[in-house]
Amino acid sequence: MNQTYLAVAAIVILLILVLASSWLLRRRPRKLNQAYYQERWQKLQGQLKDKSTWALAVIDADKLLDDALKRSKYRGKTMGERLVAAQHAIKDNDDVWFGHKLRNRLVHESDVKLHERDVKDALLGIRAALKDLGAL
Repeated sequence: MNQTYLAVAAIVILLILVLASSWLLRRRPRKLNQAYYQERWQKLQGQLKDKSTWALAVIDADKLLDDALKRSKYRGKTMGERLVAAQHAIKDNDDVWFGHKLRNRLVHESDVKLHERDVKDALLGIRAALKDLGAL
């Protein structure tokens, strides 16, 4: 009878270890495909040559960061929630939030006037976050 209890206990412990390790592996951020993100970033930089496509560059950069957050398994219904979840992985959260908020203004407001400095700051913040996540 003691051997039966020991066998059952060993099976339960083994099952718990398998489930725990499976959960931990699922939560660990994935390594991102840097070549993919570098190629997309290069295309995005091409949009900076013409002032009429600056807004599109900011929007595309924000989408690229959101893609990296999702692929890194940061959870949240919105990008804002995913940014909060990733705040410990991103060194300068203020710069990233500046870029994301500028994107939101561009998408939701019709009379946004873009200044070169704002576009640069937004893209530099998003680029730094992509580097922090291992995408660039």
